[in-house]
Amino acid sequence: MSTARAAVLNAIREPLSVEPLAVRDPRDGEVLVRLAASGVCHSDLHAITGDLPMPLPCVLGHEGAGVVEAVGAGVRRVQPKDHVVLNWVPFNTARVQPGQSVAVFGAGGVGLNVIQGAVLAGANPIIAIDLNERKLGFAKQFGATHTVNAGSTDPVTAVLDLTGMRGADYAFEVIGRPEVVTQAFMAIRRGGKAVVIGVPPATDMVSVPGVLLPLAEKSLVGSLYGSANMARDVPRLIDLYRAGKLKLDELITRRYKIAQVSEAFTAMEKGEVARGVITF
Repeated sequence: MSTARAAVLNAIREPLSVEPLAVRDPRDGEVLVRLAASGVCHSDLHAITGDLPMPLPCVLGHEGAGVVEAVGAGVRRVQPKDHVVLNWVPFNTARVQPGQSVAVFGAGGVGLNVIQGAVLAGANPIIAIDLNERKLGFAKQFGATHTVNAGSTDPVTAVLDLTGMRGADYAFEVIGRPEVVTQAFMAIRRGGKAVVIGVPPATDMVSVPGVLLPLAEKSLVGSLYGSANMARDVPRLIDLYRAGKLKLDELITRRYKIAQVSEAFTAMEKGEVARGVITF
């Protein structure tokens, strides 16, 4: 048995409490990791607001990197002192090809990585859509060829204009708002794919014109962690970072201690950061 300090959500829309918790030893198939850093993500904010129902109290934080401290029986892939990153599901949802067009609705931390992925895939154009000019500035730094402020311009019309009225081959919704999912769907071409990464409130419904599903052969799919095979893909991403082809240092605009976790969420809500990270 060991102890850890954790950001605990005890009640919806209440400030997080940083508390000491007891952590049991790993059981069969489990791994105990001492975290070095954890990303501050909108998914955790959805839990705070109640849009993503969670049993309470709960410990927030699902992005992490650290060092293995102990392993349970049957664990063969890692051992103590290994440096690891955490992931919960397998994922390769979209397979963008060179020259295909991509529209990214939402230029926060995840959206910026979608833009980076589109750059690495050779996509063109890469259109970033957001309401926040600061975020659109980040989008340009990370490889967007065009930006659209959805507060002053209809984003669907803008994407159509930038793709010769054809529509994007792929549109990624990285906000979690039903109306934006609809916009992403309307912005893709015949036979295009709209990929939903953002997490809408649990009770919300998404509406799209049903006639476009069969007659335009449009696809609307969900994506959790990009359906990545993490044992295979993370080493590839690390190689890309080391080769200078993947911007990770630039992505982290602020670092916080765990006692500043509420400040980190406030900055994220205001669009002041590309990605905030809690370091331990």
